[in-house]
Amino acid sequence: MGGSYATAGADTIGRESHMNIRKAAALALFLAGAAAAATCGGHGTRESLFVSTQWLADHIKDANLVVLAVGEKADYDAGHIAGSVFIEYGSVGVKGESGLMLELPPMDKLAEVFSKLGVGNDSRVVVYRLKDWLTQAARTILTLDAMGLGKNAAMLDGSLATWKEEGRATSGATSKDAPVVQPGKLTPCPRSDVIADLDFVKAHLHRAGVRILDARDPKVYSGETVRTGMAPGHIQGAGNVHYNGLLDEKTGKLKPVEELQAKFRDAGVKPGDRVVTYCFIGQQASALYLVSRYLGYDTRLYDGSWDEWTKHPELPTETAANQKK
Repeated sequence: MGGSYATAGADTIGRESHMNIRKAAALALFLAGAAAAATCGGHGTRESLFVSTQWLADHIKDANLVVLAVGEKADYDAGHIAGSVFIEYGSVGVKGESGLMLELPPMDKLAEVFSKLGVGNDSRVVVYRLKDWLTQAARTILTLDAMGLGKNAAMLDGSLATWKEEGRATSGATSKDAPVVQPGKLTPCPRSDVIADLDFVKAHLHRAGVRILDARDPKVYSGETVRTGMAPGHIQGAGNVHYNGLLDEKTGKLKPVEELQAKFRDAGVKPGDRVVTYCFIGQQASALYLVSRYLGYDTRLYDGSWDEWTKHPELPTETAANQKK
C-alpha cells in the first residue's frame, strides 16, 4: 500500500513538473513576442530618419547599432565605413509573379536577410550610400519600414564620400577590423500602411486629402521623354517631385526642410494630405517616400507604379500635350 501511494505521488509530481515546464516555455515565448512587439512598429520621424556623420561617429561603437552599406561590392571592398556591413541590394527586391519588375520579398525571407546582417528588433539601423545609390538606399529603409522596423532605421545624411572628406575611419576588404556579424533576433511585424496596391490608388485617384506624386524626371512625367517599352506621361492628376532634386548637388546631403516643403507644396500637397509616391517600378519613388515621411506626411509607396498602371489600358493617364486620356 505504502509503495502504491509513493508511486502515485511520484507520478503526480512528475505531471506537475511537466506542466510547469510547459507553462514556463509558453511564458518565455509570450515574453519574447512581447519584447519584439515593444520594439516593432511605427515609422521614422524628422528627428530619426536622417543622421549626421557626427552622430554616426559618436555612436559607431553602440552595441545595438548596425550600419549597412548600399552599392557595388567592389566599392565596398575598396573602402567602407569601419564596422559597416555590405547588403546585397538584390536581396530586398524581387520580380513579381505577375511580371512586375520590383516587389518586396516575403517577410520571412526579409527577416532571414536582415537577421544575417545582424539586425534584430532592438537594433538601430543606419543605411548609407557607397556612391550615388540614393534610391536603392531609400528602398532598403522602406523595406525595413514595411517590416515594422522603420522607427529605428535611418539614412546617413551624406555618403561614403562625405565620411571620407571629414577624415573619419574606413576599412578595406582585407582589414583586420572587419565586422564579426552576430545574427540578430528578428521578428517582423508587417505594416499595412507602407505599400499601396493598384486598388488603393484607383480608389483614391481623385479623392480630397490624398495627393499622388510622380518621382520621375519632369521630362518623363510630361511625356517629352519616353522610356523604351513604356507609355508616355503619368497617372492622371498626379503631381511631380523629382527624386533627383531632393539632395544638394554639391554636398550630397538632404536639402533644407523649407526647400523640400516648397517642392511638395508646388506639386499640390496640402497640410494633412496623405501622399502616395510612384515612379517606373517603385525604386525612385522610395526616395520620395522617405523624404515625404521625413516631412511628416502619412505616406504610401505605390509599388506597382507606372509598370503596373500602364498594363491596364482602361486606367487614366495624361501628358503635358494631352491632359486627359
